[in-house]
Amino acid sequence: MIRRQFLWFLVAGGIAAAANVLSRIGLSEILPYVPAIVIAYLVGMATAFVLNRALVFKGASNSMGSQVGWFIAINLLAVAQTVLISLCLARWLFPWVGLDWHPETIAHAIGVMVPVVTSFVGHRMLTFRTPGSATR
Repeated sequence: MIRRQFLWFLVAGGIAAAANVLSRIGLSEILPYVPAIVIAYLVGMATAFVLNRALVFKGASNSMGSQVGWFIAINLLAVAQTVLISLCLARWLFPWVGLDWHPETIAHAIGVMVPVVTSFVGHRMLTFRTPGSATR
């Protein structure tokens, strides 16, 4: 059960990540890099909430308000990870190693992937609780 749930979480996350990265590319046409990352993350987060609620964590027993609150809290921690990783890669590591082919896009894509496991655990245990989920 948990393996299949994690696979669906990856599918939902992949779709949300694509929405995130593609919207960041478009937003970068009109905004600086960091604000574009943050707004794009919100696009991805909304996509992820809808997909996770509908496809991954169908049996959640806690209220919608609780789900939204925990989802936001867990994703605020994840956005901090995403921005930190993206900036470290794009501004320091990639220039240091000489990577100059779309460094911001590559850095951002990697930054979006980092919080996958911690987010799954947090959402499974807190956001979309099912009876007994804290002990699974």
